[in-house]
Amino acid sequence: MLRFKYRLWLFADRLFGLLIRAVFALLRLLGPDRGPRIGAWLARHLGPLTGANRIARENIAAAFPEKTEAERAAILTEAWDNLGRVACEYVHMDRIWDFDLDHPMDGRITATPGTIALYNRLRDDGKPAIVFSAHLANWELPAIAAAKHGIDSAVLYRTPNSPAVAKEILRLRRDSMGTLVAAGMSAPFKLAKALERGQHIGMLVDQRFGRGPKVTFFGRTAAANPLLAQLARRFDCPVHGARAIRLPGGRFRLDLTEEIPMPRDAEGQIDVDAATQAMNSVIEGWVREYPGQWLWMHRRWR
Repeated sequence: MLRFKYRLWLFADRLFGLLIRAVFALLRLLGPDRGPRIGAWLARHLGPLTGANRIARENIAAAFPEKTEAERAAILTEAWDNLGRVACEYVHMDRIWDFDLDHPMDGRITATPGTIALYNRLRDDGKPAIVFSAHLANWELPAIAAAKHGIDSAVLYRTPNSPAVAKEILRLRRDSMGTLVAAGMSAPFKLAKALERGQHIGMLVDQRFGRGPKVTFFGRTAAANPLLAQLARRFDCPVHGARAIRLPGGRFRLDLTEEIPMPRDAEGQIDVDAATQAMNSVIEGWVREYPGQWLWMHRRWR
C-alpha cells in the first residue's frame, strides 16, 4: 500500500511538473513586462482570498501601529503585487538582467557608482565575504548580480517540496547564479568549505528559524537563523548586506552595503547572537523604507 501511494505521489508530481513547465512556457511567451503584470493582477485579487492574507495583515498591523488602516491596506496590496511579479519574473531573469556598466542607470537593472565599486572590490580583494539578503522586491537579483559581476560565490537556497518544481526552478537558476547550495543538514559544512576556498557566500536571513537565537524585529521577539553569524565568527570575514529595490516600469536598483561591523564579545570574537541581531536590524531598516516590497505572508513572529 505504501509503495502504491508513493508511486501515485510520484505520478501526480510529474503531472504537476508538466503543468508548471507549461505555465513557465506561457509566461515566457508573454514577455518580461506583460507576464509579471498579469501575475501582479492575479496576486492582488486572489491573494486576499487566502489564509496568508490574514497573516500578512496582522504582521503589518503589528509592525506599523502608527499607520492608518488605509496605509496598512496599501502596503498589503503592494506586497501581493510584488509577490505576483516575482513569481512571474523567474522565467525572464535573462531578459530582465540588462545591466550596462557604461550606462548603469539606463536599463532595467540600475546601480549607483558606489554599489558598482563595492561589487568590484569584493571581486578583486582576494578575500572571502558573507552577504546577507532578504525577501524584498525580486530577491533572486542579488545573487545574479554577484555572478554577473564575476564574484565567485555560493548561494544557499530552499528546495521546493515538489521535486518536479524544484527541478524546473533549479534549471532556471543554474546558469545565472554561482554555486547553488540546497538548504539541509550539509549546508553549513558546504558554506564553510566555500569560505575556506575564498568564495563569497549569500543567504536570505529574514525568515523564522525556530532553533535560532531571539532577536528584536519591528519591536517584537522573533527567532532568527544564526548560520551567517556563526560563519562570520569562525572565519572573521567581512559581512555585507545586498538587496534589490523595485522601481516603476519593471526596473530595479541594486544596493550593496559597506562592510557592517559585527559586535564582538569580551574575547574579541564575533558575538553570534548580537551579530544575528545586527543583520536583522539592517533588514528591518530596509523593510521600513519599502514596506510593500517585503514578503509579509510568512509567520515571522510565530
